[in-house]
Amino acid sequence: MEASILQPELAAKIADLYDRMEKAYDLVAQQLDFTCNGCPDNCCDSYFQHHTYVEWAYLWLGLMELAPERRAAMESRAAAYAAACDKALARGERPQLMCPLNEKGRCGLYLHRLMICRMHGVPSSLTFPNGKMQKFPGCFRCQEIVGDRQAVPTVERASLFRELAALEQTLLGEQQGQQPKVKKTIAEMILIGPPRL
Repeated sequence: MEASILQPELAAKIADLYDRMEKAYDLVAQQLDFTCNGCPDNCCDSYFQHHTYVEWAYLWLGLMELAPERRAAMESRAAAYAAACDKALARGERPQLMCPLNEKGRCGLYLHRLMICRMHGVPSSLTFPNGKMQKFPGCFRCQEIVGDRQAVPTVERASLFRELAALEQTLLGEQQGQQPKVKKTIAEMILIGPPRL
C-alpha cells in the first residue's frame, strides 16, 4: 500500500477547506434554485487539469481507503481514459471523456473530489490582487436558470484559492519552486500514484 505524504493535520485542513467550498457552492445553488438532479449532461466528462500536489495527495488518501477491487477498476478506467485522451489531443480536439472516478453517474470519491470539481456548475468569480475580475457563468443548465438577470449570486474563488495555495506551500515547504508544476488529469494522478516529494 502506498504511503501518504499528507500529515493528518494537513489532511484535516484540506477537508475543512473543501467543506467550506461545498457550503459556498450550496448557498449560491439554493439562491438560484439550481440542482443537478435530472440534468441530461454529466459534468464529469469535462476535461479538467489540476494543479496542486496537495489536492493530488488528498485524492490518493481517498483512493487508499477503497477496497482493492474497486480501486483496480478505477485504475483500469484511468488507463483507458488516458489513452483516449491522448488520441483526442493528437487530433487537436478537447477530450470529452467520463472521469475514471465516475461510478453510475456519481463520483466514487465524492469527499475527496478536487476544487475544480467542487466549483463547477454555479456562477463564480475570481478577483485578482490587481482588482481585475474573471467571471465564470456556471454550467449550461445554470446559465439557462440565470437567463438575463442583472444581479446574480456568485461564489468568489479568490479566498478559497489563497487558502489552497497556503496548504500547497505547507506541503511543499522548502521544495516550493523546486518541484515541477502540476498539470495533470485525475486519470494521470491515478496512474502515476501518490505524488513523491
